[in-house]
Amino acid sequence: FLFFLRVFLYLKKNILILIGLVIVGLLLGYGFNKVISKKLKIEVIVKPQIESKNYLYDVIDEIQSNINAKDTIFFKSIGINEIDFNSLEITIAPVDDNKISTESEMKYLELLQSFENTDAIADIVRAEIQNKSSFNHRITFLFKNPALGKEFANKIMAYININPYFDGLIEIYIANATSRIEENRQLLKQVDKIINNYTNSLVTQENNTLSDRIVLDNQEQVNIADLFQYKNLLIRDIELKKLELNERKETISIINFGKVQVIQKSPFTKNFVLAPLILLAGFFFLSFLIYLNKKAKEI
Repeated sequence: FLFFLRVFLYLKKNILILIGLVIVGLLLGYGFNKVISKKLKIEVIVKPQIESKNYLYDVIDEIQSNINAKDTIFFKSIGINEIDFNSLEITIAPVDDNKISTESEMKYLELLQSFENTDAIADIVRAEIQNKSSFNHRITFLFKNPALGKEFANKIMAYININPYFDGLIEIYIANATSRIEENRQLLKQVDKIINNYTNSLVTQENNTLSDRIVLDNQEQVNIADLFQYKNLLIRDIELKKLELNERKETISIINFGKVQVIQKSPFTKNFVLAPLILLAGFFFLSFLIYLNKKAKEI
């Protein structure tokens, strides 16, 4: 209890000095934050194509390792001749757009049961699988020099998209999709010709009972409803292949290439809090030395 009283009297005696040190420390921390140059960043939202996710993460790790090693030879080999390694950093993380609660997901699954045994359920399930499995990723470039940082981000994204293996796969995908579209269009013409012939037969046989089936040259019968369904499938397949041609132009599709922005700092940054603590620790240490010196003289 006597120790507690002594500490209380010590704080009471030096309360004004302690408050002054805290205020001075806060002002110094605020000043340091203003003097120190701001950190900038560029965020790039990308989508890996043809199973290139692992490649994307590996190449980002490779680039960050070269930054840590300050390997100017590597960066010159990809066209970056001037580089500022000060605070330069590149990171990657998945973009988490799945923020639906578990309760909402259960209600959604219950709603899907009403579409059971219908054509609509296949489209819904396909869309959900693509949404769950095809995550977008955010590549973040951190730097201090805005001009060099922007050039660095552009050159790095160009370097990432240069890969002979995936370039060869993309060429094959494009050739296959283009060929599939052309074949589907030829089939569509044949289906439309059959449907037109059936429509013309309706006009010539107004007074006769018509069957819902079409007799082809080889005497096989085709249901007209199935024929329309087949036509819709061909159209949908053409649309999907066109989307593939649009998306799979590069190994890593860039969804959004952000602008240079300042990293927003919390007011209670490291310097803002550290400066008052250092001043207080220094004052307590000095008081302790004075106390030891006083006791030493009493011996």
